[in-house]
Parts: sequence; structure tokens; C-alpha cells
Amino acid sequence: MMLDHHTITPAEMTDISNRLAPYLPPHLTRAERAASGWGMEYTFRPFTGREAEPIEPSTHQDPHLTYVPEDQDEREHSLRRKAGALLSDMYARALALWRDAAYVADLKDVVQDAPARWAEYEQASQALEAAAAYLRTPQAGAEWPSAIARLVDAQLAATTTATAFDQRARDIAQAHRTHVYADLGHHAALTAAGYPEARHWHITDLDGYGGWGDSSLAAQVHRLIEEQDDHLAKVGRLTGA
Repeated sequence: MMLDHHTITPAEMTDISNRLAPYLPPHLTRAERAASGWGMEYTFRPFTGREAEPIEPSTHQDPHLTYVPEDQDEREHSLRRKAGALLSDMYARALALWRDAAYVADLKDVVQDAPARWAEYEQASQALEAAAAYLRTPQAGAEWPSAIARLVDAQLAATTTATAFDQRARDIAQAHRTHVYADLGHHAALTAAGYPEARHWHITDLDGYGGWGDSSLAAQVHRLIEEQDDHLAKVGRLTGA
């Protein structure tokens, strides 16, 4: 078997397995040569993400694994280097699985009622679009003050629901930032957490919530409302309404 530049024979593997037995990573149930003949394949029980982070233990005090100079014992030097490489490989895989699980677990905690808040925002957004579109119809002229009042109500509803969703979105963005070293991408992690529909949600980078360059959902709605108000003001100036 090849592990990077280390070639491990079946006899060496048996010896190494016995030496590494006390140091195996949590949840490991099986380790075997990859079908390709290159590297190893590992099977782990599922991580919850709430376990302690798998950290490779030190073997420097183990008389069967501590470093031996090559000129002192060539066979032991080689065997222990291979054992160290194999142990690091196992823990690297365990850590990757744990990181993904911890990411998903944190998302499950922070998403909470985000789906309901997004649905409320979408409804308000559609109502705002409809209210703005109505102002361009001939019918709106007959009830202009009422039509404007409905637009203002729709703007307020859109702002309120966008702000409410941003509260959850920011927590999700924080989880994305916290777990930046996980292998899972944002959408894959949210899907694993049970929210495949999150691909449609407006979740910006953590730095995009507040301050200069605000790219939150509420900021997006605010810019839309400013455009609507500017348009209405211009219409009023040109028509004398």
C-alpha cells in the first residue's frame, strides 16, 4: 500500500496497526487499503459535531512509536515514520468529517424560523411590487392618495420582514464564517441541515450586515424604496400632483 511516498507492506501494516491501536481517532470503525491500491479508506460512525475536536495525539512517549534515528535502526526508523504518516492521515480524515458535522449542527441551531421569516418577506416583497406597479395604471389616478398610502404600507411591511429575516441570516453568515475550514460549501451545509430551499435566501457575507457597504436584505429593500420615492417625487414635480 502507498501512503504518499511511504510503501507499507502487509506485514508492516499488521505491526503498525497493533502499535497504533491505543491512538485511533474517535468513531473509526474500519481502515483498509483503497481499492485503487493507493492510500487508505476509512469508515467512521457519524459525527454529531458536538464531540470534542479530533486532535492527533502525541506518540513521542510511546517506546514503540517514538522517533528512532535511521542510522541507529533503519527498520524501526522506517516503520515508525510510516506509522506516523498513517496516524496523521486517519486524524486528518476524522477532523474533516467532524468539521462538516459541527458546521451542520451549528446551522441547525441558528436557522430556527428563518424559513417562515423568508416566506413572510417574499409575501411582503410581492405586495410591494404589486403596489408599485398599480401606480402606473390608469385606475390609480382616480384614487392616487389611497394608492400611495398602500405603497407606503407595503414599503413598511417589506422593510420590517426583511429586517426580521436579516436577524436569522446574520447568524447563518456567522456560522459560515466560523466553519470556513469545513469541506462543505454553504448550500451543501444548509442542505445537510435540512434546508435545501436556502439557496434562494438572501444571505450575504458576515461583513455585509451593517456599516459601509451594507448588503443585507433590509439594505436592498431600502435602496428599492429610495428609488420608488425618487420616482414618485419626479412624477409629482412633472405632473403637479
